[in-house]
Amino acid sequence: MTDAFWGMAGADWALFGGAMAAVLGGIGSAIGITIASAVVSGIVTEDGSKFGKLLPIAAMPGTQGIYGFITAVLVFVFFGIFGGDMSLEGAVGFKVFLACQPVAWLCLFTGIYQGRTGAAAAGIVARRDEDAGKALIFPALVETYAVLSLIVTILMMLSLQNAYS
Repeated sequence: MTDAFWGMAGADWALFGGAMAAVLGGIGSAIGITIASAVVSGIVTEDGSKFGKLLPIAAMPGTQGIYGFITAVLVFVFFGIFGGDMSLEGAVGFKVFLACQPVAWLCLFTGIYQGRTGAAAAGIVARRDEDAGKALIFPALVETYAVLSLIVTILMMLSLQNAYS
Protein backbone atom coordinates (compact mmCIF):
# COMPACT_ATOMS: atom_id res chain seq x y z
CA MET A 1 0.00 0.00 0.00
CA THR A 2 1.33 3.44 -0.85
CA ASP A 3 1.24 6.51 1.32
CA ALA A 4 -2.10 8.07 2.12
CA PHE A 5 -3.12 11.65 1.52
CA TRP A 6 -5.81 12.94 3.88
CA GLY A 7 -6.51 9.35 4.89
CA MET A 8 -7.01 7.93 1.38
CA ALA A 9 -4.59 6.04 -0.87
CA GLY A 10 -3.71 7.57 -4.23
CA ALA A 11 -5.72 5.04 -6.23
CA ASP A 12 -8.72 5.75 -4.00
CA TRP A 13 -8.48 9.48 -4.76
CA ALA A 14 -8.12 8.79 -8.49
CA LEU A 15 -11.11 6.44 -8.51
CA PHE A 16 -13.13 8.95 -6.49
CA GLY A 17 -12.39 11.65 -9.07
CA GLY A 18 -13.29 9.42 -12.00
CA ALA A 19 -16.46 8.29 -10.25
CA MET A 20 -17.47 11.89 -9.54
CA ALA A 21 -17.00 12.79 -13.21
CA ALA A 22 -19.10 9.84 -14.37
CA VAL A 23 -21.85 10.25 -11.76
CA LEU A 24 -22.22 14.04 -11.90
CA GLY A 25 -22.03 14.05 -15.70
CA GLY A 26 -24.69 11.34 -15.78
CA ILE A 27 -26.93 13.25 -13.37
CA GLY A 28 -26.60 16.41 -15.46
CA SER A 29 -27.46 14.47 -18.61
CA ALA A 30 -30.44 12.72 -17.06
CA ILE A 31 -31.91 15.96 -15.73
CA GLY A 32 -31.19 17.84 -18.97
CA ILE A 33 -32.72 15.17 -21.18
CA THR A 34 -35.78 15.07 -18.91
CA ILE A 35 -36.27 18.83 -19.15
CA ALA A 36 -35.90 18.97 -22.93
CA SER A 37 -37.91 15.79 -23.53
CA ALA A 38 -40.87 17.07 -21.53
CA VAL A 39 -41.28 19.95 -23.96
CA VAL A 40 -40.39 17.91 -27.06
CA SER A 41 -42.95 15.25 -26.13
CA GLY A 42 -45.69 17.85 -25.94
CA ILE A 43 -44.79 19.23 -29.36
CA VAL A 44 -44.59 15.77 -30.95
CA THR A 45 -48.01 14.93 -29.47
CA GLU A 46 -49.45 17.81 -31.48
CA ASP A 47 -47.36 17.29 -34.63
CA GLY A 48 -45.55 13.97 -35.01
CA SER A 49 -43.80 15.12 -38.19
CA LYS A 50 -41.48 17.30 -36.07
CA PHE A 51 -39.99 14.34 -34.18
CA GLY A 52 -36.86 14.08 -36.37
CA LYS A 53 -36.09 17.77 -35.99
CA LEU A 54 -36.64 17.72 -32.23
CA LEU A 55 -34.78 14.52 -31.36
CA PRO A 56 -31.29 16.14 -31.48
CA ILE A 57 -32.50 18.88 -29.14
CA ALA A 58 -33.77 16.33 -26.61
CA ALA A 59 -30.67 14.12 -26.91
CA MET A 60 -27.99 16.82 -26.81
CA PRO A 61 -27.71 16.99 -22.98
CA GLY A 62 -26.72 13.31 -23.06
CA THR A 63 -23.22 14.20 -24.17
CA GLN A 64 -22.28 15.38 -20.68
CA GLY A 65 -22.71 11.87 -19.34
CA ILE A 66 -20.48 10.63 -22.14
CA TYR A 67 -17.78 13.15 -21.19
CA GLY A 68 -17.94 11.98 -17.57
CA PHE A 69 -17.66 8.36 -18.70
CA ILE A 70 -14.65 9.21 -20.90
CA THR A 71 -12.99 10.91 -17.93
CA ALA A 72 -13.50 7.88 -15.69
CA VAL A 73 -12.10 5.52 -18.33
CA LEU A 74 -9.07 7.79 -18.83
CA VAL A 75 -8.34 7.62 -15.10
CA PHE A 76 -8.25 3.82 -15.37
CA VAL A 77 -6.12 3.82 -18.53
CA PHE A 78 -3.67 6.65 -17.78
CA PHE A 79 -2.85 5.57 -14.23
CA GLY A 80 -2.68 1.78 -14.63
CA ILE A 81 -5.76 0.93 -12.61
CA PHE A 82 -7.08 -1.34 -15.40
CA GLY A 83 -3.89 -3.36 -15.08
CA GLY A 84 -4.37 -3.74 -11.34
CA ASP A 85 -1.70 -1.20 -10.39
CA MET A 86 -3.02 0.41 -7.23
CA SER A 87 0.34 1.88 -6.17
CA LEU A 88 -0.43 5.50 -7.01
CA GLU A 89 1.09 7.89 -4.45
CA GLY A 90 -1.46 9.64 -2.24
CA ALA A 91 -0.62 13.17 -3.41
CA VAL A 92 -0.62 12.09 -7.06
CA GLY A 93 -4.02 10.42 -6.68
CA PHE A 94 -5.34 13.63 -5.13
CA LYS A 95 -4.06 15.56 -8.16
CA VAL A 96 -5.88 13.12 -10.44
CA PHE A 97 -9.00 13.72 -8.35
CA LEU A 98 -8.59 17.46 -8.89
CA ALA A 99 -8.05 16.95 -12.63
CA CYS A 100 -11.45 15.23 -12.83
CA GLN A 101 -13.31 18.11 -11.23
CA PRO A 102 -13.75 20.34 -14.34
CA VAL A 103 -15.72 17.61 -16.12
CA ALA A 104 -17.56 16.53 -12.97
CA TRP A 105 -18.98 19.93 -12.12
CA LEU A 106 -19.26 21.57 -15.55
CA CYS A 107 -21.04 18.53 -17.00
CA LEU A 108 -23.48 18.47 -14.08
CA PHE A 109 -24.49 22.08 -14.62
CA THR A 110 -24.18 22.29 -18.41
CA GLY A 111 -26.33 19.16 -18.78
CA ILE A 112 -29.10 20.79 -16.76
CA TYR A 113 -28.84 24.16 -18.48
CA GLN A 114 -28.53 22.57 -21.90
CA GLY A 115 -31.82 20.82 -21.21
CA ARG A 116 -33.43 24.13 -20.29
CA THR A 117 -31.98 25.79 -23.38
CA GLY A 118 -33.12 22.84 -25.50
CA ALA A 119 -36.64 23.16 -24.13
CA ALA A 120 -36.71 26.79 -25.23
CA ALA A 121 -35.21 25.86 -28.60
CA ALA A 122 -37.93 23.24 -29.08
CA GLY A 123 -40.43 26.07 -28.92
CA ILE A 124 -38.78 27.57 -32.01
CA VAL A 125 -39.25 24.31 -33.89
CA ALA A 126 -42.86 24.07 -32.70
CA ARG A 127 -43.65 27.38 -34.36
CA ARG A 128 -41.30 27.26 -37.34
CA ASP A 129 -39.89 23.82 -38.09
CA GLU A 130 -37.80 25.27 -40.92
CA ASP A 131 -35.72 27.00 -38.22
CA ALA A 132 -34.66 23.71 -36.56
CA GLY A 133 -31.01 24.32 -37.51
CA LYS A 134 -31.09 27.76 -35.91
CA ALA A 135 -32.72 26.31 -32.80
CA LEU A 136 -29.85 23.83 -32.34
CA ILE A 137 -27.38 26.70 -31.98
CA PHE A 138 -28.64 27.68 -28.52
CA PRO A 139 -28.08 24.35 -26.75
CA ALA A 140 -24.82 23.98 -28.72
CA LEU A 141 -23.55 27.18 -27.09
CA VAL A 142 -23.94 25.51 -23.69
CA GLU A 143 -22.21 22.38 -25.05
CA THR A 144 -19.09 24.46 -25.70
CA TYR A 145 -18.35 24.69 -21.99
CA ALA A 146 -18.77 20.96 -21.42
CA VAL A 147 -16.32 20.29 -24.27
CA LEU A 148 -13.85 22.82 -22.85
CA SER A 149 -14.04 21.13 -19.44
CA LEU A 150 -13.26 17.78 -21.06
CA ILE A 151 -10.27 19.28 -22.87
CA VAL A 152 -8.96 20.83 -19.64
CA THR A 153 -9.39 17.55 -17.75
CA ILE A 154 -7.61 15.56 -20.47
CA LEU A 155 -4.72 18.06 -20.58
CA MET A 156 -4.38 17.97 -16.80
CA MET A 157 -4.38 14.16 -16.77
CA LEU A 158 -1.84 14.00 -19.59
CA SER A 159 0.47 16.33 -17.72
CA LEU A 160 0.08 14.25 -14.54
CA GLN A 161 0.71 11.03 -16.43
CA ASN A 162 3.86 12.47 -17.98
CA ALA A 163 5.09 13.85 -14.67
CA TYR A 164 4.49 10.74 -12.56
CA SER A 165 4.92 7.73 -14.82
